[in-house]
Amino acid sequence: MNTYFITGISTEVGKTVTSAIVTEALEADYWKPIQAGELDNGDTQKVQKLVSNSKSKFHPNSYALQTPMSPHAAAEIDGITIDLKKVKAPKTTNNLVIEGAGGLLVPLNDTQTVFYLIKPNYKVIVVSRHYLGSINHTLLTVNALKAKGFEVSIIFSGNEHKTTEDIIKKMTQVPIIGRIDEEPYFDKNVVKEYAELFRDKL
Repeated sequence: MNTYFITGISTEVGKTVTSAIVTEALEADYWKPIQAGELDNGDTQKVQKLVSNSKSKFHPNSYALQTPMSPHAAAEIDGITIDLKKVKAPKTTNNLVIEGAGGLLVPLNDTQTVFYLIKPNYKVIVVSRHYLGSINHTLLTVNALKAKGFEVSIIFSGNEHKTTEDIIKKMTQVPIIGRIDEEPYFDKNVVKEYAELFRDKL
């Protein structure tokens, strides 16, 4: 069984939809270690609504913070400090999909970032979405992961931008799982279609 860590090159690039698709494709368990804000409809609930299979289990957050901010700042507002000793991956005999918060260097406390949540045996999927600066952010993210020896692949999110995607492919030399188009909406059926499309590449 494998553990997949879903990270993004920035915020709002499509990590949650990507997590739902990978979870559905593998009938994996899902875990969001740190949720900041939207506690009534957090990423776990969003993924749960998009997944069809009955095998996936959805594990509780280690930290559920009130404010939609960087985790270190949201924790400070709640009067706590995030302690990574309390962030323990759930025990499961199934594949596990873990969704990070923002990008790799989003602070969790004064000394540690999201990067610290990724264990050596995890497969890392980077979600890349085209915007001015996204090539730089994608290369920085992938190169940082490769430097630490992680197995890395990319999923593109949003409308195709060929020159951006081509240079990212050439310069990273990592597998491209596919692209999630700018769909009018995402529901269980759309997620299932992408899951079938990506399954063999995961």
